Amino acid sequence: MVVIFILIGLAVIGVVIYSIFLRRHGETDQPQPGWRPTDEVFNDPSTNRVMRVWLDGSGERRYVAEADHPAT
Repeated sequence: MVVIFILIGLAVIGVVIYSIFLRRHGETDQPQPGWRPTDEVFNDPSTNRVMRVWLDGSGERRYVAEADHPAT
């Protein structure tokens, strides 16, 4: 029984570490062909990066760091 609680605890810790150090939902390094930049730009307070919202082909929002890929 104790082993199960230890495994669950390790899994929870792993998920937390994964979510802190890896990308958030919808964030990507660069826009893909066919994505359209929007006028929406915001400062991500947790990373202090300026992000631009892009729309992919299905209309889903994607976030790309503005300093790396300014919209044209």
